[in-house]
Amino acid sequence: MRNEGKFRILSESEVERIHEEALRVLESTGVYFDCEEALDVLETAGASVNRATGVVRFPRRLVLDAIKLAPSEIQLYDREGNPCVLLGGDRVHFDPGSCGVRFMESDGVTVRESRAEDLKKIVQVTDALPHIQLQSTAVVANDVPKEIADSYRLYIVLSHSNKPIITGAFSVDGLFDMKELLSAVAGGDEALAQKPRAVFDICPSPPLKWTHISARNIMDCAKLGLPMEFVSMPMPGAASPATIAGSVVIHTAETLSGTTLAQLVRPGAKVVWGGAPVVFDMRSGTTPMSAVEATMIGCASTQMGKFYGLPTHTYTCLSDSKCNDSQAGLETAMGAVMGALAGINVISGPGMLDFVGTMSLEKLVIDNEICGLILRLLRGIDVNDDTLATELIVELGPGGDYLNTKHTRQWFKKEVHMPGPAIDRKDRKTWEAQGHTTSDQRARKVVAEILKQKESEGPCGVQPVLDEAMKAVKKRAGADRLPLGPE
Repeated sequence: MRNEGKFRILSESEVERIHEEALRVLESTGVYFDCEEALDVLETAGASVNRATGVVRFPRRLVLDAIKLAPSEIQLYDREGNPCVLLGGDRVHFDPGSCGVRFMESDGVTVRESRAEDLKKIVQVTDALPHIQLQSTAVVANDVPKEIADSYRLYIVLSHSNKPIITGAFSVDGLFDMKELLSAVAGGDEALAQKPRAVFDICPSPPLKWTHISARNIMDCAKLGLPMEFVSMPMPGAASPATIAGSVVIHTAETLSGTTLAQLVRPGAKVVWGGAPVVFDMRSGTTPMSAVEATMIGCASTQMGKFYGLPTHTYTCLSDSKCNDSQAGLETAMGAVMGALAGINVISGPGMLDFVGTMSLEKLVIDNEICGLILRLLRGIDVNDDTLATELIVELGPGGDYLNTKHTRQWFKKEVHMPGPAIDRKDRKTWEAQGHTTSDQRARKVVAEILKQKESEGPCGVQPVLDEAMKAVKKRAGADRLPLGPE
């Protein structure tokens, strides 16, 4: 049964048309795989494989049969093994944007290469934010050896947060190192497969290509029982057709090809229908992710994922602005509202600026408030005898005072979302008396308070086994001293 968000940018017939066109692309044009093992699997299953070019053409039936095998829901667990996030349906969850290579200092101006200590702070702040339910390996730790950069990011997240994680491997071997860390926390490979703590992002190379690393990551995630999230990256006019509809066809074909490979390796492999669409700005030569057209592609692609009955993801709830200004607020909020109303299960982006390149802790705090408002919007309006309150209206009549009623005491905290301290709702006189602060200044204070609290906490219960697993990864890679341990 299909899931349907409140916002549907495509009609039923348009979804069907894109589905048919994507199947035609897969069958007639095909997808390139730079991976002999993947070619072997696909050829054995009945796909047409050209070994000379690496292009695979997919019979329609092969794709449709594979889609039926993929689960419609994925239960994610926290570090302690408790169920906490269920992906599927129209349930909406947020996680910080990933792939950042820069970090913005608390002055809101200074930007530098991101480091391991920055990721630790991002994880600690995210852990304390109630409306961002998932962690991510948000930034590259540029002070860590590249050979273990992916596994070390995961180590930092697992060390400082109980929330499930959106992550990804930088290499074939890196995925196995990351699996070892997750297995150490879960209590073994089988326990991890039964109760996954993380989802692995895997990206095709647009248009219609899978690298050796990405193809192997698909196959290895499937074999190991690790959930994977396909992140197709349409770029209208550059890496996909200039039209939104054509870009959605490319996205659909790429994601169907990855899903098919995963299901052939392991029927029932857990896959998320994801994406990171951008727009190619012909004036500036940049690739804004917060452009309304990019979000439209994300929402349309989500409809395709829901058409196939799969959990969904996209990048939005972020900004291409270079600082925490009004542009950052309007781009983040607009994208987040569109994505949430489309029923996207995982919305990645909070905290991100500058073409998903820079992470700001202050923006992360402000974005948490945006997420809270959106989650309240999604709850909608309860209409029943108690909420209609007709009897109370009749009882109090014209000029009635509702403030002191039992009904108000019962309902006001349930109905009205109360934002955190980064949002100001005081009257002007009080606001001026308390320092006439901006949202960025208030967010800075929230960040400082969270980090102070987190530093007073001791190590998590699984830290010893996590440290041993990281030491083993470090030894295999021949890495030197790591910035945050373990020694």
